[in-house]
Amino acid sequence: MNLVLLKLIRKVLNRINVAMKITNASLFAGSVLALSLLAGCKAGGENPGLEYAPQMYHAVGYEPLSQIKDEAQGSWLSTREDGKGEFFNSNVNNPHGMNMREPVANTVPRNKLGYLPHRLQQFELDKAALIPSPFAASEQVLKDGEKLYLQYCNACHGKGGEGDGLAGAVIGGVANLKGGAYVNLPEGHIFHVITKGKGRMGAHGSQIPAESRWKIVHYVKQVIQGQAVAADSIPAADSTAVAPVNPAK
Repeated sequence: MNLVLLKLIRKVLNRINVAMKITNASLFAGSVLALSLLAGCKAGGENPGLEYAPQMYHAVGYEPLSQIKDEAQGSWLSTREDGKGEFFNSNVNNPHGMNMREPVANTVPRNKLGYLPHRLQQFELDKAALIPSPFAASEQVLKDGEKLYLQYCNACHGKGGEGDGLAGAVIGGVANLKGGAYVNLPEGHIFHVITKGKGRMGAHGSQIPAESRWKIVHYVKQVIQGQAVAADSIPAADSTAVAPVNPAK
């Protein structure tokens, strides 16, 4: 009986020993594999290394600052329907495969309406006063201006522009657009103050598009201050106002 028990115990121990050897071998093999993978990811010399989830780094969409013209780049990874490599992102529809064209030398970009961006500094009110509105006065401009004024200006300046808005009553010192020197302020001055801010009024250039700011100016001058402007008058162009632009051919 004791002999049978000893044989049984020996079998169990042998099996445990074999299992431990297999486990140790598996751990060793796994460690070697992990180290090999980590070493393979390391870049150096001519070896660019490996990337985890390279689709996250190499977008299929056009990228303005990256021009990969080799259609075979990333073929090993690609699942694109056009059969090109995953990393190919050159724009075949533009000359020279460019995604974004460089501006013409010594030129300044204008917006879609054809006038230059407002680049004056906050303190340059005298220069701003010389800028006429690039928009002709019209019923639609005044209608849009009223809507924009009520949206952005009413809280402080009040519906009638007398500085009696709900927020204005709390902070105090809000300009009465109907009184004193404010009535004679040029259009460009008002536009500049809306854009850059002045005194207690913060800058709104980042919140209100330039076209909307000019419409607010028209509404203030012609409706709130009651200054008539010919509906068909178009101000003369200057370096910061409207200038007709012919598309480049």
